[in-house]
Amino acid sequence: MVEYETEEAIVAEQFFQIVIDYITLWGYTGIFIGMALESACIPVPSELVFGFAGYLVYRGKLDFTMSVIAGVSGGLLGSIVAYLIGFYGGQPFVTKYGKYMFLSKKHVDTAQRWFDRYGLKATFFSRLLPIVRTFISLPAGFAKVNLGKFIIYTVLGSLPWTVALIYAGHMLGENWRELNTMGHEASLIVAILLIAFAVYYFWKNRTQSGQN
Repeated sequence: MVEYETEEAIVAEQFFQIVIDYITLWGYTGIFIGMALESACIPVPSELVFGFAGYLVYRGKLDFTMSVIAGVSGGLLGSIVAYLIGFYGGQPFVTKYGKYMFLSKKHVDTAQRWFDRYGLKATFFSRLLPIVRTFISLPAGFAKVNLGKFIIYTVLGSLPWTVALIYAGHMLGENWRELNTMGHEASLIVAILLIAFAVYYFWKNRTQSGQN
């Protein structure tokens, strides 16, 4: 077991290094491709991509706004690809060939349950949730929801997530790897903070409106 975990850790570290090297070399294009792969259900952790992007912003190598645009654009492209796979292939296609496209049945089923419960809205707020955000586009395609609405919800949902993670990487600076080390825990912390901010913002505006 120890040897297996060690080998797994080595492979993961090598993969992470490849992603880092690619973003270092290609900058915004690397961020775009990394997020396109993650949103197309390829296991590229957004914590790694955005955390390192934030670090490069910290070092003055990249611009914050351009990094956000690259991340959101890449995520949108990957989401559309996954949506089209679900739309034209349907569940039978994904069930039969998913293993050849890095699609975990367990993860797809989890995303499906979220979509069954919340419908198209799930493509908005699930962008803040680990695993679900990567696979939520598939059930949206299965259900053949309106593509225009799907794109709007996807962009609106991924924007705060992208901004928050890149900003976190920027604030951590040399310690940006903490985001990647924490993995999904970092996702949950960022999601909680974003939700808390949204609730506070809504409450504050409502209070001010009541006073006026």
